[in-house]
Amino acid sequence: MTLIIASSCAAVLLAVAALAVGIGRSPAATPTVYGLCLGASAVSLAAAVTHLLGTPTPIEATLPLGLPWLGAHVRIDALSAFFLAVVDLGAGAASLFALGYGRHELAPTRVLPFYPAFLAGMNLVVLADDAFTFLVSWEFMSLSSWALVMAHHRDPDNLRAGYVYLIMASFGTLALLLAFGLLAGPDGGYAFAAIRNAPPSSALAALVLILALIGAGSKAGLVPLHAWLPLAHPAAPSQVSALMSGVMTKVAVYGFARIMFDLVGSPAWWWSLPVLALGGVTAVMGVLYALMQHDLKRLLAYHTVENIGIIFIGLGLALAFKAYHMSLAAALALTAGLLHALNHSVFKSLLFFGAGALLTATGERDMERLGGLIHRMPQTAFMFLVGCAAISALPPLNGFVSEWLTFQAILLSPQLPSWGLTLLVPTVGALLALSAALAAACFVKAFGITFLGRPRTPVAAKAHETDRLSLAAMSFLAALCLVLGIMPGVFIDALAPVAQSFAGARMPVQAGVDWLSIVPIAESRSSYNGLLVFLFMVISGTLAASAIHRLASDRLRRAPAWDCGYPDSSPATQYSASSFAQPIRRVFGTVLFRAREHAQMPPPGDPRPARLTVVLRDPIWETLYAPIAGAVGWVTEHLNRLQFLTIRQFLSLVFAALVILLLVLALWP
Repeated sequence: MTLIIASSCAAVLLAVAALAVGIGRSPAATPTVYGLCLGASAVSLAAAVTHLLGTPTPIEATLPLGLPWLGAHVRIDALSAFFLAVVDLGAGAASLFALGYGRHELAPTRVLPFYPAFLAGMNLVVLADDAFTFLVSWEFMSLSSWALVMAHHRDPDNLRAGYVYLIMASFGTLALLLAFGLLAGPDGGYAFAAIRNAPPSSALAALVLILALIGAGSKAGLVPLHAWLPLAHPAAPSQVSALMSGVMTKVAVYGFARIMFDLVGSPAWWWSLPVLALGGVTAVMGVLYALMQHDLKRLLAYHTVENIGIIFIGLGLALAFKAYHMSLAAALALTAGLLHALNHSVFKSLLFFGAGALLTATGERDMERLGGLIHRMPQTAFMFLVGCAAISALPPLNGFVSEWLTFQAILLSPQLPSWGLTLLVPTVGALLALSAALAAACFVKAFGITFLGRPRTPVAAKAHETDRLSLAAMSFLAALCLVLGIMPGVFIDALAPVAQSFAGARMPVQAGVDWLSIVPIAESRSSYNGLLVFLFMVISGTLAASAIHRLASDRLRRAPAWDCGYPDSSPATQYSASSFAQPIRRVFGTVLFRAREHAQMPPPGDPRPARLTVVLRDPIWETLYAPIAGAVGWVTEHLNRLQFLTIRQFLSLVFAALVILLLVLALWP
C-alpha cells in the first residue's frame, strides 16, 4: 500500500506539471499548482514515515512502463523510505513557501510546469529499482531543474549557470550509466535484484566506486565537482534554490549510498579512503569559499558544499567500519551521516527561504547593500537566526547533534586495524573541527551584515516583512530545527532499520533513555541531552534578563552613543562583509584563492576616495575546468571545418572510418 501511495503521488505531480502548461497564464495557476504539490508531497511524506516507523520490509512492484522486456521496477525499503521522507518534507515546505513567494514571480509560466516535474523526478529516483528507471528519473530530475535554473534566462549570469549545470549534469549521468553498466555485467541484468545477486569483482567494484563518486558526487557538490552548484543554486527562484540545495543534493547522496552500501556487495577497507579524503577537503573548501562571498544566496550555496562533505565523512567512516565488521561503529557513522542529511535539508531550506524573503523585500542579494533589516523584518530575522545557529552546529539545535555523532564515530577510529585509516581519520576529524569553527564565523558574518547595524541603501531602509505563508513555512522549519535538536533520539531510532539493513547493526535504543538523552555507544563513554541544554538556556536567560531589569539602576543617564571610533554616522563606516572576512582571507585566501589586495591611496589634497580592491581566483576552475573548456573549444573550432567538405571528401572520410573500424574488429583479441 505504501508503494502504491508513493508512486501515485509521483504520478499526481506529473499530472500537475501537465496541468500547469494549460493554466499557466491564469491568475489561479500559482496557488493551484503549489497547493496541489503541497498536498501530494504531504501524502507521500506520510506514507514514507509510516513505512519507516512500521515494519520496513521491502515492497516491490513492476509497472508496465519503460523498456518492453524490462518494465519499470519500483521498490521501497528502509533507505528509500527515509530519503523519500527527506524529499517530500523539503518539497512540502518549499510548496508552502511558494504559495506566498510565488505571487512575486516575474515569469510564472517558466516555473510552474517544471516545478512539479522536478518534485516527481526526485521521488521517482528514490523509488526506482532498476538501472533504466533510475537513470531516466535522474535525467528527468536534472533537466527539469535545469529548466528552473534557466527561468530568468535573459540574465547573462543565469545563462552561464544553466550552461555549466547542463554540462556537469550530463557528465554525472554518463558516469552513473557506466557504473550501472559495469554492475549489470555481460548478461544485462539491470534490475537491482539481479545486481545484488551477482556482485562485481574487486577490480570492477573499484571502477564502480570511482564512477559513483563522480556521478553522485557531481550532483551532490563534492570538491572538485562542485563548480556548477554556486552558479545554479542562486540563479533559480528561491523555493527552487531550497530544493536544489536542501533536497536534490540528498537524492545524490541516496544514489551513492544505494550503490555502495547495497548493490556493490561487501566493501573493502580502502573504499573509504577516497570517500573520507574527498569529504574532509569538501567540508573545509566549501566553508572557505562561502566566507569569501558577498552574495547571500551564493554564500548559502557554497555552504551546501561544506555540509555535503560532512555527510560523506559519515558515509566513508561507515564503509571503513563495515569492511572490518565493526557493525556498531558502522551503524553510528551511517546514522550520523543520514541524520545530517535530514538536518541539512531542514536548516538549509530555512535559510534559502529567508534569503528569498529578503530578495522579495529589497530586490538585493548583496549583503553589502543590506543591513538593519532586523527592525524592518523582525520575524524573518528571527527565523534566519535560528537557521544560522543550526547550520553553525550550536546546541540545542539539530546541526549540533549530527556533527557530534560524526565526531563520536571518528573517536572510534583507533580501533581500525589499517594504518592508512588510522592516519587519515584523525586528519579528517581535524578538518571537520576546522570547518565547524569557520561555519560559525561565516554565519555570524551573514546574519550580522544582513540584519544588524544600519541600512546601507534606501531599499534596505524601506524593506517590509514578507507574507504570512512564507513566514509559516519558515516557522515550521525553524520549529523542526529545535525538535530535531532536543529530541534526536526519536529520529535516531527511526533510522535504526536503515542502519540494521546496511551496516549490520543499529545504535542502542534511545527511546528509553531518561530526559530524552542520546547515548551513541554506552553511557560510560558519552551522552548528550539537548532538552536539558535547551531548558538551561531558557532558564538562565530568563533569570539574567529579570535580574538586569529588576536590579539595574533606573537612573536616566545621557551620553554620546559609542561610535566605535568613527564619529561619522554614515552607514559606510560600518563593518562590511569584506572587512569581516579579511582576517580569515589573509590566513587562508592567499594560498587557496590566490587573494591579492590592491590599495589606491590618493596623495594629500586629492579629493578622490581611497579604494581597496580584493581579487580572488578559483584555482579549481582555473586548473581543471578552464583548460578542459579551452581544449573543447579548440577541437570544436577545428571540427567545424568538416561541414564545409565536398561530397567526395565526406565519402572518403566515411570510407576511412569504416576501414579503421574493421581493422579494430579484426585485431581485437
